[in-house]
Amino acid sequence: MTQFDKRNISMMMDLYELTMANGYFANEKEPRKVVFDVFYRKNPEDGGYAIFAGLEQVIAYVENLHFDREDIDYFRSLNQFSEEFLEYLKDFRFTGDIYAFPEGTIMYPNEPVITVLAPLIDAQLVETAILAQINHQSLIATKASRIVRAAQGRAVSDFGARRAHNMDAAVYGARAAYIGGASGTATVMAGQEFGIPVNGTMAHSWVMYYKDEYEAFRRYAEVYPDNVMLLVDTYDVIHSGVPNAIRIAKEVLEPAGRRLKGVRLDSGDLAYLSKKVRKMLDDAGLADCKIVVSNSLDEYTITSILNQGGRIDSFGVGERLITAKSDPVFGAVYKIAAVEENESFVPRIKVSETVEKITNPGLKQVYRIYCEGGQAVADLIADAKEAVDVSSPYRYVDPEKPWRNRYFENCTAKKLQIPVVINGKRVVKKQSVGEIQEYVKRQLETEIWPEEQRFENPHKHYLDMSPSYYEMKMNLLDEINRHY
Repeated sequence: MTQFDKRNISMMMDLYELTMANGYFANEKEPRKVVFDVFYRKNPEDGGYAIFAGLEQVIAYVENLHFDREDIDYFRSLNQFSEEFLEYLKDFRFTGDIYAFPEGTIMYPNEPVITVLAPLIDAQLVETAILAQINHQSLIATKASRIVRAAQGRAVSDFGARRAHNMDAAVYGARAAYIGGASGTATVMAGQEFGIPVNGTMAHSWVMYYKDEYEAFRRYAEVYPDNVMLLVDTYDVIHSGVPNAIRIAKEVLEPAGRRLKGVRLDSGDLAYLSKKVRKMLDDAGLADCKIVVSNSLDEYTITSILNQGGRIDSFGVGERLITAKSDPVFGAVYKIAAVEENESFVPRIKVSETVEKITNPGLKQVYRIYCEGGQAVADLIADAKEAVDVSSPYRYVDPEKPWRNRYFENCTAKKLQIPVVINGKRVVKKQSVGEIQEYVKRQLETEIWPEEQRFENPHKHYLDMSPSYYEMKMNLLDEINRHY
């Protein structure tokens, strides 16, 4: 929630969460604790990985979860809830525990990136808000990472606010884009709230307001002499825009001891134009003048432009980043995995005719396995109480090929989930978006195989299981199969 937002975002939930909670309240005299997992089933764009983002907003949500008097009055107007339940909600606070991957962790399908261990009603009420934050920000962070990779070291800035689905999507989308590797944003509120560098150039309307392009450029340079970035495509890039920009550099800036910082192209054939513009600038002695481009860019158009020899120094990426246009649904889900019985957690599993929709049951832990020079070779699911030691030969099960005997040898294992909320209160240090961005960068450079980062046919990261965990899952499926 932004500092200017007066809404109670505790109300961000689906109606069925309330009807389920009301039903549990009526039926369960002593509500038990349950375990819910957040996971997703498919990487965006059929890529090799995704980036976990949005955790900070999840923590803020559960810490501040409450219902005001007007919220209770609204619930009452729906005529679906008992007065006893509404009275219970007046003093409701989330009292459960949340375990999660550190924000910015590279993640893969079907592993629990968040586990909620909480009283039944608490766990039910937080579903939609958790999914909304994780689905949106993980999607945008992953898209940004792909775009940054395509730019091959050139800066990528978020220019997407005006194409975002609403103001919240613009602000949190800018946060996620920065986590994914963007160098900055044009969205002022995101800069203010999260400390993201803000940047921007000039508007076409500025150029069109004045009687001619040269006057518009001159007036801009007089106001911002130390940061002159001129938009050169309002009328004619080659015959008007760039020549007038060069005149400004020679007639206005250089006599004052300043340099033209850059020019921006926002339309046309960006590969062709950038090469022509680069030659014109170099011939004028402006080799240090940068070329910035925008206009419906993504990882595919950027790759194509650079493959054609485009002479571009940085990219402003808008609508296709902030909406993840080519694959706009992340698809994380929230599924019950265990129920407390006699002071232990008994696993639950969802069964489906679609194999990919069968869940991984129980209270569990995820390990990242590192071998071969410190790179991650697989992730491993094990029972939460199970000790995993991969320093000596450790047999694991590939759930897609369980008949094979496979071993990790001379490896290390790192637990991915850490406690972030205990008894409803934050227990993890708040990180800046810059720290999270650096964590993402470090993983991609040193831990994640380049083959997993390909756009086309990336290597699949393996999600394996400990033998005892796999056996538990198969036994549970067999038991359900016999019963139903």
